[in-house]
Amino acid sequence: MDKTDRKILNILQENGRITNSKLAAEIGISPPAMLERVKRLEASGMICNYTALIDRERAGFGLLAIIIISVSLNQITSLGKVKEKLVDLEEVMECYQLTGDVDFLLKVAVRDMPMYTAFINDKLTSIPGIQNIRTSFVLDTLKSTTVLHLEEE
Repeated sequence: MDKTDRKILNILQENGRITNSKLAAEIGISPPAMLERVKRLEASGMICNYTALIDRERAGFGLLAIIIISVSLNQITSLGKVKEKLVDLEEVMECYQLTGDVDFLLKVAVRDMPMYTAFINDKLTSIPGIQNIRTSFVLDTLKSTTVLHLEEE
């Protein structure tokens, strides 16, 4: 990946709907060369997806929770099964396996407290091996981004 690829990626992260010709003009290369570079970045897996980011609250998901989970290794038959079940939960926007005192961190979006209660009672606690669930509710989002700032040097 060279300087031009990093410039392309920085622009696409800010505006994934930019036309090929406009992107080529901003970078200073021909549209066919730009198309080839973008296709190469896609084929290599550097660009893994294009998506529309939706305003969570306007979509009716007013409650955002950060959930920390600890598993009981002596009660669990397979950590892989716990991972699969966590990833399959539609309310989970992000799921990370961690080192240290806790095992998983989830970012969960739900419409309201009854939906959150149902999520905990009906879905999360039914996963074998989960020992402890701690929740913090997001009061205010100070920063939320999907952009990785790639150095262009």
